[in-house]
Amino acid sequence: MIAYLQGIFTGTRDQAVILDVHGVGYLVEVSARLLSQLPASGETLSLFIETYVREDQFRLFGFDNDLERQWFKLLMGVQGVGAKVALAILGILSPDELGQSIAAQDKAMIGRAPGVGPKVAQRIVQELKDKGPEGSFVITDQAPSASRELEDALSALTNLGYPQATAFPVLQRLRAADPSSGVQDLIKGALREMSQ
Repeated sequence: MIAYLQGIFTGTRDQAVILDVHGVGYLVEVSARLLSQLPASGETLSLFIETYVREDQFRLFGFDNDLERQWFKLLMGVQGVGAKVALAILGILSPDELGQSIAAQDKAMIGRAPGVGPKVAQRIVQELKDKGPEGSFVITDQAPSASRELEDALSALTNLGYPQATAFPVLQRLRAADPSSGVQDLIKGALREMSQ
C-alpha cells in the first residue's frame, strides 16, 4: 500500500499527474483544484496517496493533505459516489468547505460539482453528517460544550423554519465574535440578524 509519494513533477495526462520517484513514473489521479495549483515541471511535488487495487486495475489518487485524502475515502463510501464524483467534489470544495457544507446540510453547495445530482448530494449530506474526519467540521472543532451550544442553537433555529445553510454561518460568526455567548444569546443574535 502506498501512503505518500514525493518526487519530481514531470507533467499531466488527462486528470492525473506524472510523478517521477527515483526513476519510476507514477500516474496519480488528482482533483481539478490540485491540477490548477501544480508546480512547474521539474519541481518537487509531494502527495498523500489513496491506493485502489482491483482485479483489472491499479489506481493511485493524490491529495494535498491527509484530511483531503480522508474526505475522499468517506465520499467513496456513499452509494452512487465513485472516484470521479469524489474528485469532482474535492475539485470545487476544500476539505474545510466540504465539512462546513455537510455540517450545514447544504446539498446545493455539494451539487455544484460536475456529475453530482440532487439525489447524490442529498445522500452525501445525510450519510456524512456525523462522519467527517477529525478536525474537519467547524462545529466540532471547538470544546465539547461550545460545540453542543452551536448544535443546540442550530437545532432551535431549524425548528423555527430557518434553513441550516442560512443559520449555520450566522451562528459561526456570532460565536467567533463572542466565544462566551450561550445558546440563548446565539439564538437571539441569529434571529436579530436573519430578520433584518
